Amino acid sequence: MTTSSHSEKDRVVIFDTTLRDGEQSPGATMTHEEKLEVAETLDQMGVDIIEAGFPIASEGDFAAVHEIAQRTKNAVVCGLARAAFKDIDRCAEAIKPAKRGRIHTFISTSPVHMKWKLQMEPDKVYEAVVAQVTRARNYTDDVEWSCEDGTRTEHDFLCRCVEAAIKAGATTINIPDTVGYTTPDEYFALFQMVRERVPNADQARFSVHCHDDLGMAVANSLAGVRGGARQIECTINGIGERAGNAALEEVVMAMKVRSDVLPFWTGIDATRLTRASKLVSAATSFPVQYNKAIVGRNAFAHESGIHQDGMLKHTQTYEIMTPESVGVKQTSLVMGKHSGRHAFMHKLQELGYELAANQLEDAFIRFKALADRKKHVYDEDIEALVDEEIATAQDRIKLLSLSVIAGTRGPQRATMKLVIDGRTVIEECEGNGPVDAVFNCVKALVPHDANLELYQVHAVTEGTDAQAEVSVRLSENEKTVTAKGADPDTLVASAKAYLGALNKLMIKRQRSKPEAMVVGP
Repeated sequence: MTTSSHSEKDRVVIFDTTLRDGEQSPGATMTHEEKLEVAETLDQMGVDIIEAGFPIASEGDFAAVHEIAQRTKNAVVCGLARAAFKDIDRCAEAIKPAKRGRIHTFISTSPVHMKWKLQMEPDKVYEAVVAQVTRARNYTDDVEWSCEDGTRTEHDFLCRCVEAAIKAGATTINIPDTVGYTTPDEYFALFQMVRERVPNADQARFSVHCHDDLGMAVANSLAGVRGGARQIECTINGIGERAGNAALEEVVMAMKVRSDVLPFWTGIDATRLTRASKLVSAATSFPVQYNKAIVGRNAFAHESGIHQDGMLKHTQTYEIMTPESVGVKQTSLVMGKHSGRHAFMHKLQELGYELAANQLEDAFIRFKALADRKKHVYDEDIEALVDEEIATAQDRIKLLSLSVIAGTRGPQRATMKLVIDGRTVIEECEGNGPVDAVFNCVKALVPHDANLELYQVHAVTEGTDAQAEVSVRLSENEKTVTAKGADPDTLVASAKAYLGALNKLMIKRQRSKPEAMVVGP
């Protein structure tokens, strides 16, 4: 969209916090390389501000924010900081290489947070607001201030703090619904009230940041925009703390499709939404639910005979937007063992993948092996195959071979061969069932104390030859990671998922321990 056909006062700035709030989801930690890839995708998609991380949290977070700041071409690169000078100083150092950098600093303002979390009196919190914004403004003229738990803050105190933050130099004021408590009518009225009561409100842009605890994050975000906010803080696939954040793809398409009642616009290239969704899902090992709005597998699927009949007569009978508008291709090639490289490359392009030559060759070899074992290879099979290829490219532990003896006679036995940091190792173990035998082999080859919190299997496609997709969640010393593996053999998929989780744990072990801290808004 361009400003030639839209008023600038109706432009809504998109602030993506996938790499900060999204990564705080238990088990959603991304590697350094994955963060860089996600940030590049967000920048190409037209995201206005990328909140790249919490620099004080760890050396890994600092390094990611710093390198994203160096690489990002268009977006503002933002770091989060608590109301502490050392946080703000560290954040300023991390964003220093950015063409345009922002410091986002926050403090709680609700009675329950001030009493129990901060253990501070309101006057002390007010003083901290002035001090933290002033400190941040010394480093950059782009400062965002958030009143954590803003929707449960007393109105008089909220207005007082907002006025002080703007006076101290904040250019963006975020009033977050930190615990997903508010409703659209309340949130709309809250922004109207603050903008009317705060004398210097016209000197800052107001922002919404909504969590989805009651399933209203997107509705609340749009209500806040109707109330005068012009920045939406959101994440790809809606990932985030607890029930997640407002989903970027949903707020963008809501304004695009329903511009008659939401006369606002963004600079997002919506045709890149589906690819961004798949990238974040693969990086975090968080699957996208099939019926997820905009980017879910079934968002443009029609099985009902009545729906199919309507679609054949006119697509608008059951589709309010075209698949192409969000990066989904309507037509598809039937892929199988006779398909060649050209057809495979074309299919990858249709699905939104851009692979390097060596990645493409590896993916094609794995595709041919899969096609020899399956009668039909569906789009979902190829997506699972390529996503796994991308996700495991940097793994230190890789599965070389696995054979399992199972059945009623017992005992069930597995023989596994791994490559660990270039060294080949082999082990044979028994177990109470074939999966247990496989996991016992992993434990023998890669000793660890991690607890298996989740083991889940589902079929990627239909049929008895469908690929199995296995999700595994491990926890160790309060660290939680999730990984998934796909293969027509459920036991091989189980081994891949378990090893994927262990690889993520190994990355976490290498990171320096973050200092004790609270999560952001």
